[in-house]
Amino acid sequence: MASKTLDTDATSATPSGKTFLGHPRGLATLFMTEMWERFSYYGMRALLIYYLVSGGADAAVGSQGGGLAMKATTATAIYSVYVSMVYLMAYPGGWFGDRVWGARKTVAIAGFVIMSGHIALAVPGQAAFFVGLLLVALGSGLLKANISTMVGQLYNGPEDPRRDGGFTVFYMSINLGAFVAPFVIGTIGKEYNWHLGFGIAAVGMALGLTQFLLGSRHLNPVSSEVPNPLLSEERKRLLVKAGLTVLGLAAFYGTVAGLGLYTLNWALVPLTIAGLLIPITVLARIKRDKDLTSDEQSKMSAYIWFFAAAAIFWMIYDQGGSTLSLFADKKTADSLFGFGFSATWYQSLNPLFVMAFAPVFAWLWLWLSRRDKEPNTIVKFSIGLLLVGVSFFVFIIPMTMADNGTLVSPLWLVSIYLIQTIGELCLSPVGLSVTTKMAPRKYASQMMGVWFLAVTAGDCTTSLLSLAGVSLNGTGIIAMQASLAALAGFAIFTYRKKVQALMGDVH
Repeated sequence: MASKTLDTDATSATPSGKTFLGHPRGLATLFMTEMWERFSYYGMRALLIYYLVSGGADAAVGSQGGGLAMKATTATAIYSVYVSMVYLMAYPGGWFGDRVWGARKTVAIAGFVIMSGHIALAVPGQAAFFVGLLLVALGSGLLKANISTMVGQLYNGPEDPRRDGGFTVFYMSINLGAFVAPFVIGTIGKEYNWHLGFGIAAVGMALGLTQFLLGSRHLNPVSSEVPNPLLSEERKRLLVKAGLTVLGLAAFYGTVAGLGLYTLNWALVPLTIAGLLIPITVLARIKRDKDLTSDEQSKMSAYIWFFAAAAIFWMIYDQGGSTLSLFADKKTADSLFGFGFSATWYQSLNPLFVMAFAPVFAWLWLWLSRRDKEPNTIVKFSIGLLLVGVSFFVFIIPMTMADNGTLVSPLWLVSIYLIQTIGELCLSPVGLSVTTKMAPRKYASQMMGVWFLAVTAGDCTTSLLSLAGVSLNGTGIIAMQASLAALAGFAIFTYRKKVQALMGDVH
């Protein structure tokens, strides 16, 4: 039972003193906002790879036309770059929360930008499509780091015993929205009309924005503060640098287009390289910051281990919406026990499994903790990496079976998503929590953005392979990725005592 002090602090932002599942009332506001935002995001993402290949040689026979008719390798590269940019934008999103608008205002602005992006996607035409992707990526980045930071602000510091549980409940909101979206947005968009599906995503984000604006009074007042506001001179310098950068890019790409040399790779390749270099640069800059205490420096050294592990995990995991989705559409039967369904429905498996097993894992960690047997964060990360590697070893079996044109049973994909979900539950909620615990005070919101940069690094690796012409539908490349994840899991487990020593009082 929580102490009276913790109960008072947790509900200080809620005038009525009401709680949400035993947590501060503000968690309900953030829960519903995130649920609708994820509904819009995952619904659109379930359509993305299919819309890109629709009408081309890599589309499934009999699929809806009207898409962009791209090759699978190009579509996978675009999909991976898009997902990586969503998470890359989380870092400047955290910076805006820390230094410009504060977390609460940043989330409100982000919701409007995301909604505008989905509206653009609902407009037919390639130009509107790419503008929509850009807006959704930008808005999602602004929202992600700051809404997670506000969850942490609801609790009385890192030692509040309900903190991990709060993040688990919050994680459920992500998966509730993600579970429903493929059935609604996915089915309507893929089977009937692409742009109607994208339009429904815009409605979902509008509902999330409304929920946030109406319920923000329940949040901790500190979420409206700007922790480290920009000085006047800093603001002027940044505006000049931003203006010069925009002008430089406009001049460069204008010249390339004017010479008739522009292709999609002129955008994809620089974004992919940036997505690999920026995470390294950001981590190095924070690590070298002389304002950090020796304890914070030590924790950052430990954090690099978790970051690298997460990047490898997400490299494989996020192919659930590209490599696995294309396999589901072309080489997997579209019915089970006589019941037909859209290939987009596979995207509901992971959130379904999360909702089913997250409470089990939360109970399991607590049960083990009471017996002083709970595995620490390092061991949980090792388990997550091993399982995501196992999932791709399993994937090799149906890939081999489908080589002769046989449509494999949907249960193969069900089993792969199940294994990946168990791995995710060992790594992702724990990673969110450990990031807030190990973040240097100076980089409170930005560190949540750093955590999301691990996704950027993983997805940009996938994009780089696709841009190099590597087909991710081959058993060799799948086996290589599976082996990499298993070896990484073994490595972090082997050095667990060294990492734990660097973590200090964080367990």
